Amino acid sequence: MYIFGYGSLINAASRQLTGETGIAVPVVVSGLQRHWGHTGSPVMSHLVVREGEGQCNGVLIHIDDNALEVFDIREAGYQRVPLDSDRIQVLEDGFAVDGPVYVYVTDEVIAPCSHHPIAQSYVDTVLAGCLRYSAEFAQSFITSTYGWSFPRIDDRHSPVYQRVAGVADEDRSKIDLMLMDLPNHIEK
Repeated sequence: MYIFGYGSLINAASRQLTGETGIAVPVVVSGLQRHWGHTGSPVMSHLVVREGEGQCNGVLIHIDDNALEVFDIREAGYQRVPLDSDRIQVLEDGFAVDGPVYVYVTDEVIAPCSHHPIAQSYVDTVLAGCLRYSAEFAQSFITSTYGWSFPRIDDRHSPVYQRVAGVADEDRSKIDLMLMDLPNHIEK
């Protein structure tokens, strides 16, 4: 079975903080909109997807049946639903989806605010994962995600996101350049 990871699950080091996974393959899924949204965290907003026009990139992560429970716990605040494999465009030659695929979705997008901002530590974790595939993959993530104009905090020196992993200084420099043209609502 597979999980479609469209946020921090793109980052292999962050995934490993939850449980063992198999292969992760870059994909684009149609009919999903990715947004910044509040999911219940007392300190920050996360990425959420909901059904809608458009597409978003991410990774198909192979997991064993017994690992699903720990990922359900990680993704508390979301609903796990089946994802039709006809909606998945695999970006790696020679890979075929050979099992059920699930995605964690939300029905409602609750906008980030100054009490639940977008945390740079979370942005760094996700985009560092994207950069492992390519700069184009990371840029596609940015352009296909709604809500960059909401409040963000620079928490790099004291991360509020508990699963920061796999982010190098070189990644942060690239990420800063990629985000340079976005609305600047970073609170220090």
